[in-house]
Amino acid sequence: MSLANVVLDAGVVTRCRRRVHWEHDPAAPQLDPLPENPAVEQRKADAQAHRAAIAKLLAEEFRGSGWVEVPTDAEPEERIAATVAALQQGVSVISGGLLPVDVEAGRRGGAELLVRTPGGYVPVIVVRHRITDPGEGALTTALTDLNPDNAREDPERKVRSHPRDQFRLAHVVELLRAAGYADPDRVVGGVIGLDADVVLWHDLLAPSFPGEKSTMQEYAERFADRLAVAAAAASGAEPLAQPSRILACRHCPWWPVCEKMLHDKQDVSLVVRGDDAVALREAGFETVASLAAADPKAEPPIAFTGTTFENAVALARAWQAGLSVVRLVPRIEVPRGDVEVDVDMESYVDHGAYLWGTLLSGADIGLPQTYRAFGTWEPLPTEDEARSFAEFWAWFTDVRSRAAARGLTFRAYCYNAWAENRWLLGSAERFAGMPGIPSVAEVQEFIDSDEWVDMFVCVVDSFLCAHGKGLKVIARVAGYEWHDPDAGGEASMRWYREAVGLGEGEADPAQRARLLRYNEDDVRATFVLREWMTSTANTEIPYVGDL
Repeated sequence: MSLANVVLDAGVVTRCRRRVHWEHDPAAPQLDPLPENPAVEQRKADAQAHRAAIAKLLAEEFRGSGWVEVPTDAEPEERIAATVAALQQGVSVISGGLLPVDVEAGRRGGAELLVRTPGGYVPVIVVRHRITDPGEGALTTALTDLNPDNAREDPERKVRSHPRDQFRLAHVVELLRAAGYADPDRVVGGVIGLDADVVLWHDLLAPSFPGEKSTMQEYAERFADRLAVAAAAASGAEPLAQPSRILACRHCPWWPVCEKMLHDKQDVSLVVRGDDAVALREAGFETVASLAAADPKAEPPIAFTGTTFENAVALARAWQAGLSVVRLVPRIEVPRGDVEVDVDMESYVDHGAYLWGTLLSGADIGLPQTYRAFGTWEPLPTEDEARSFAEFWAWFTDVRSRAAARGLTFRAYCYNAWAENRWLLGSAERFAGMPGIPSVAEVQEFIDSDEWVDMFVCVVDSFLCAHGKGLKVIARVAGYEWHDPDAGGEASMRWYREAVGLGEGEADPAQRARLLRYNEDDVRATFVLREWMTSTANTEIPYVGDL
């Protein structure tokens, strides 16, 4: 089969190469249907609703000056015909356009918006994630200004990195070129994000990738590679991509197939994944056994990005011994306090933090030593979030003050502080001036103090973990088990929607109780993990130096 017999969408350039192979190999094993993932389905529904809302808003702005909406639920052939007709008429804005398949180049796809410029058309896509951060330098126009010539450097926004968005824009530019409607003088594309406050414009010829490569250059190289992988698979030729464990494997329908192949040959990516595994194979360490036999004190055979050579060898030896966790240090040390509080925050995408769960333990300071939650069940975004955050901070400050008044040391713990820090600072900033809201400086002072301890950092410093370092992995090693078998971040998003009645449903009190139980499990797991690390883990978990 030739390259021309395979057509790919834009998402292929960031997809695993072996997954691309499986998707085009007629001899690939038949997969059992995956169980429905409500969280994934909900994200898709949310994205669709977001795109529809943006289309409705822009239609009101442009309908009088040339707006055509292509029905996205129509058959592909009908959508393509409607899009071509609108392009031929020179319509100002085409919504939901699907471009003709470029059979010669193996490309298919479209964009939420195709915008006419003096020289042709440029794409604008609508995504449901944040596309800018506070800062400066992003090229933006107002949401209702789809003219890239009006883009100016924004003094309040900087670009948030989303290569996938840029690659999708490049893909559509190539489709427009093949169809004869691209603007040769404006190789740009726009993105409307979750906040829907501006259009972010990307110069697709500007150096944006390593080696001073532009988006168009990086996209072209990646697309050509995936096209070759797909064509080889479709034709039954020697595969151009072999299984290798990466982060995306955990959500891939093909993982059970790849996992067996990797285990059959004890592939090195079972213990060292990603680019490090690729480089190790090229350096002659193709199997776990070959890595385990290496001298960990020798000169590293590659420039590791995700670990060290010494730790990689230790992981390989642990894997051979059937150990999921080994100690990196002779004795584990975790900062402890006379008074301790475990904290876990629950947020809903980028809308806010609706729940702050706490567990007080240690010396008696006159407050109940039990789980306590501070939350709002008004659908986010809501100003009631300010009230719940203020109540949490007031209680938290009271605990710290009581400990200090008694001459007791205080420590607060979370697992992976990035999320908690984001919403601690974000809440102080968004609700500044409202009753009980601390200043950003006050929050930052606490975050920077030795009273705030990230247990994830303690785990990273103390253990090598063959199956990851997530709380639900390591806390189970410590003996803690969640009450809900479905507990997890993905599931909690669905529970939250049902708990507050997002969409057309009514608020479900049972799901509120479920979220509270889940949050309490998280804070108690952090407590159990800390107790275990500073007591029995030093004798229960083998030391890497003894392997």
